[in-house]
Amino acid sequence: MGGGDDLDEAFRWLCVKSGGGDVLVLRAAGNDEYNAYINGLCHINSVATLIIPDRAAAQDARVAEIIRSADAIFIAGGDQARYVKFWKDTATQDAINSNISAGKPIAGTSAGLAVLGEFIYGALRDRDDDKDLTSAEVLRDPYADRVTLAQGLLKVPLLHGVLTDSHFAKRDRMGRSLVFLARIVADGWSAQPREIAIDEKSAVLVEPDGEAKIVGSGKGAYFLSVAQAPEVCAPGKPLTIRGVAGYHAPSGTRFNLSQWSGTGGDSYTLSVIEGKVVSSRKKLY
Repeated sequence: MGGGDDLDEAFRWLCVKSGGGDVLVLRAAGNDEYNAYINGLCHINSVATLIIPDRAAAQDARVAEIIRSADAIFIAGGDQARYVKFWKDTATQDAINSNISAGKPIAGTSAGLAVLGEFIYGALRDRDDDKDLTSAEVLRDPYADRVTLAQGLLKVPLLHGVLTDSHFAKRDRMGRSLVFLARIVADGWSAQPREIAIDEKSAVLVEPDGEAKIVGSGKGAYFLSVAQAPEVCAPGKPLTIRGVAGYHAPSGTRFNLSQWSGTGGDSYTLSVIEGKVVSSRKKLY
């Protein structure tokens, strides 16, 4: 889910995928407000919230045991920097990946979505002044100090080589997404990275075979893929990258992650020329 209001349809779908079992909400701070919400929507055995506030907790054997016993995991929103800093190379990371390997469903919203992909905008310096990282500032300098990328936290097979992001159209994140993708290429992480970017009040419900349905009242999801290396991606210089394939999938349409193709949406091409984003369909969103 792309953040904003939670979607009943998405949670009901997750509960069904849990087999009516035990749903576990993970977060780094906050409360257990999701418990009553999910219980009111779903016929499941149980729902619980586990708050993991630091690396010491993430290394706790009991925490890992609770995660492994869950039939479905939902990662709440908040600050993805905490998930990256707290979970990386811990028993918590191992337990979540063990569940994924076993075929148990996993979901997330906002920051929880941001950490599902192989590639992550870590937001590791984003909270110093509590301001969102904007497209304008990183298009001018792809190596700006606050562009902190991470990889390899979770191992979702369908999201291998994929960056995930949220609040997409609502917070005008197209430009910064193109910067992140260019950086992934320039830094040698992947020659052809992809991205799934989801708007607020939207969700992408992905089946094990990669077939996905887009739901919600927001602007849906945007699927991006890089075909060629950036022409200019260097410290202090505006980004230039051409020929990024885009696909906008509004609510009610479908997209197959395995085939990276959709039905009912809109295909187009994006480029960034000296820090300015250009779309072949004359609009970004």
